[in-house]
Amino acid sequence: MPRAASSHAAKVPAASPWDGVAERLRSNGLRWTPQRRTLVDVLREHEGHVTATELIARCRERDQTTTPSTVYRTLDVLEDFGLVRHGHGPDGREEYHVLPDQVHGHLYCVACGATWEIRPETGAAIVDALAADLGFDVDLSHVTISGRCQTCCRE
Repeated sequence: MPRAASSHAAKVPAASPWDGVAERLRSNGLRWTPQRRTLVDVLREHEGHVTATELIARCRERDQTTTPSTVYRTLDVLEDFGLVRHGHGPDGREEYHVLPDQVHGHLYCVACGATWEIRPETGAAIVDALAADLGFDVDLSHVTISGRCQTCCRE
């Protein structure tokens, strides 16, 4: 006699964008090293923006053999995979957006140091205006506009 189906179905973990990274790296001729695994683990736990310097420090907390060159080379490949996107902060240093859902620029307050992402509709207006006015095709991911935020303007 067949058993009744259980009402407690096994939960299947949701797929992560990071699943299969090892295989993708190997298919691109790269080894899946402990250093690369550490970087992917660090990135998997992070949301938003992070600098390479911060990533290297976090990786070295877990694996002291982590080298900057491995981190940078791996970030380049992960960017090709769409898992990170690099941009530049107000001081010109590279920053990485982990799991970017869209290209965006940033605002930077020179008075308090706060940063914000430019909303998609505002970014599109900037890109469209420069294309119409100058025929210039803007890479919004590399745009950081410096100024003063509302709070600092009131002070």
